[in-house]
Amino acid sequence: MHTVTDIFIRQVLSNDLNSVEQVEKRCFPEAEAASRNSLELRIHAFPECFLVAESDGQIIGFINGCVINGKVIDDQLFEDVRLHVADGAYQTIFGLDVIPEYRNQGIAACLMNHFITVSKDAGRKGLILTCKSELIHYYEKFGFIDKGISSSVHGGAIWYDMILEFK
Repeated sequence: MHTVTDIFIRQVLSNDLNSVEQVEKRCFPEAEAASRNSLELRIHAFPECFLVAESDGQIIGFINGCVINGKVIDDQLFEDVRLHVADGAYQTIFGLDVIPEYRNQGIAACLMNHFITVSKDAGRKGLILTCKSELIHYYEKFGFIDKGISSSVHGGAIWYDMILEFK
């Protein structure tokens, strides 16, 4: 386990693709992980909605998602960056990744809080995500509300729709 003293959160850059891909592969099962191509398309389509966490110059985690006008994530969004609406109402979260040796140190919370702030500053109405049942309580800590089982069949898993609406 690493002890993190300095975490730097910044917008993704094109040359981060290899590192981001490795983090994704370590954080999600193959059926659920975004492909290299999908990550590359996201980096180019909505870099302002793709933040990375660095420690000692190494990318150890990230958060990303497109912006839409709806309140639920449709599986098409994961692959079709053309569905991104730059001035849309809701920031989606496709993934909140932190590599195993850096977990339980508040890095995911830092990424999430930063993403919430960026979304508020951009004038969004809120954030939406899907998660597995065991993570519902984690996201509720940030103010997300469980909206029940999602229609998503991504990776063959059962997902729950969560929403955080800004006042």
